[in-house]
Amino acid sequence: MAGGATWVAGIALSKATDAIDARLNLGEALGGMILLAIAGSLPELAITITAAAGGHLGLAAGNLIGGIAIQTLVLVLCDAVASGQDTLSYLVGSLMPVFDALLVIVVVVVTVAGGLLKPTAAIGSVSPASIAIVVLWLLGMWWLNHLRKDLRWQTDAPGSHPGRTHRRKRQAPSGHPFDGHSTAYVVLVFLGASAVTLVAGVVLANTGNTLATRAGINGVIFGATILAGVTALPEISSGIAAVNLGDYQLVMGDIFGGNAFQVCLFLVADLIAGKPVLPHQGAANSWLGGLGVILTAIYAAGIIARPRRFGRLGVDSVAVLIIFAFGIAGLVYVAQ
Repeated sequence: MAGGATWVAGIALSKATDAIDARLNLGEALGGMILLAIAGSLPELAITITAAAGGHLGLAAGNLIGGIAIQTLVLVLCDAVASGQDTLSYLVGSLMPVFDALLVIVVVVVTVAGGLLKPTAAIGSVSPASIAIVVLWLLGMWWLNHLRKDLRWQTDAPGSHPGRTHRRKRQAPSGHPFDGHSTAYVVLVFLGASAVTLVAGVVLANTGNTLATRAGINGVIFGATILAGVTALPEISSGIAAVNLGDYQLVMGDIFGGNAFQVCLFLVADLIAGKPVLPHQGAANSWLGGLGVILTAIYAAGIIARPRRFGRLGVDSVAVLIIFAFGIAGLVYVAQ
């Protein structure tokens, strides 16, 4: 039930965020990027707070770090439903998502490195690595925002169809969601969907931890697979919707942007748990972080190389599926 509520509220939240971003003209501002990142990570935020407050640090860390690999896997689904004979990475036609991917790699590497610090290396109850992740993310967002406004290069990608590069640009032909409704109404929808998502996230954390315990599944494995898959439902729905609209660059940017922000929630986990969470992540979460970096790098390379389809999927998506399967198999071994 909580998973279903996450799916429905995630769709409403995505549409409301889209409309607010357009009406308040936030799309090219740092505040707009932060709004989009927070809105897309509300399930992870709720699970992080609940798991950290309950002392289930492995579940919280597994959901945050493992969620990167799962959400990158959403691009495989988007690639499968992309129109025509061209792959998703072929249609993007821009190098901007590559810079988004590089930001993901930087913050995830810092996350994994933070796990090597001793628990006593803390500023109050917060790990220095958690602070560094947030600072690097903010600097990265500022740089990407500046880069979009002052491009000093041009790409020539014949056959590409990037679509919208920002959510504030109007959709064609139907326009933005909630056209004909007041901004106050849209804000109420946003707040209502946010509340449902947060409550569902708490239920997901509690029931997920109970199910993992009863089934004898390691909390890190459960958080990185089943729980991360459920919290990725909003990204799946909004990603497929963007592909159907032809907004291929937006699909890549949203996934990478959400992944980069997600590990910033370790700062919240530290504050709730009252101690640094990263030093307790263990080898399994370090493995997951490495897997997320590899999958992100494959799609970044795919945007540059622009591969053709291999059956229903591009070569990069096929490689991501294979490496993800081996990665989860390795995770089971490492976690044991």
